[in-house]
Amino acid sequence: MTSPTSAAPSEDRPDDAADAALYDAVAVEHGVIYGYGVVSAHATPDVNYLVSAALAGHRDLREEAIAKLTARNLAAPLPASGYRMPIDVASPSDAAKLAVRMEEDSAVAWRAVLEQAKAGDDRKFAVTALTQCAVTAAQWREVLGIVPSTVAFPGGTE
Repeated sequence: MTSPTSAAPSEDRPDDAADAALYDAVAVEHGVIYGYGVVSAHATPDVNYLVSAALAGHRDLREEAIAKLTARNLAAPLPASGYRMPIDVASPSDAAKLAVRMEEDSAVAWRAVLEQAKAGDDRKFAVTALTQCAVTAAQWREVLGIVPSTVAFPGGTE
């Protein structure tokens, strides 16, 4: 998982499990967005469309989740000044591996939102986000030549 360079617990994190899961998903999205900058720097031009689409999709997820928290009068987590990548990236293959890892990490976060959500619109949003991560991860696995390119239960360990 992409983690902030300083991982201090936040006093702004909500106590409610559903809100906390959404808060955590925003924090993960901050890291994924940062990480796609690293992916972009090492990816080959033939996958630029995938980098751009993934980055735009994660920005949209983050912004919608922040809007949900704000509507509940809750603070959203701020992005860290830097993030530690879970793997070293020095080649296009490493960049694609990082992208898969980030999509998997994001799927875990959105699955947690789905599992904790009480409201139907939050569940619908989480399912959409989880599906988006699963599809993007499959596209990156195809770039790497991984077969099969999909997993049975995205965001889980089943």
